[in-house]
Amino acid sequence: MSWLRAWAPPLLWAAVLFSISSQPRLPGGLGGGLDKVAHFGAFAVLGLLLARAALSYRLPIGWPIALGLIYGATDEIHQAFVPGRYPDPADWLADALGVAVACFYLYRRRADGAQRLPGRGVPADPAHR
Repeated sequence: MSWLRAWAPPLLWAAVLFSISSQPRLPGGLGGGLDKVAHFGAFAVLGLLLARAALSYRLPIGWPIALGLIYGATDEIHQAFVPGRYPDPADWLADALGVAVACFYLYRRRADGAQRLPGRGVPADPAHR
């Protein structure tokens, strides 16, 4: 997989998140903890995209998680400079959980798939390799 095909999707999604974070007010005003669910979901998408790219380069799981955590932190810092917004450590925690859960999911799924015979969906027999 080319670098652009692997890394463009997470970079584009990060740009979308940056654009959203640059808005002084978000429509819909999520309250009652729903904003944390939105953070988790948005950063789970980022985690999936980062994990997909990292897996294409056979990078260990720590790389996409670290990139997602760093991006989440910079996103919260960025909000300190946006009128009407503020950084929130609880938002960063929701971001971090979204990234981590998504990365663990995709890495686990890839590991499970590597232990199956291609096209058969049954565990591979080491004796037939």
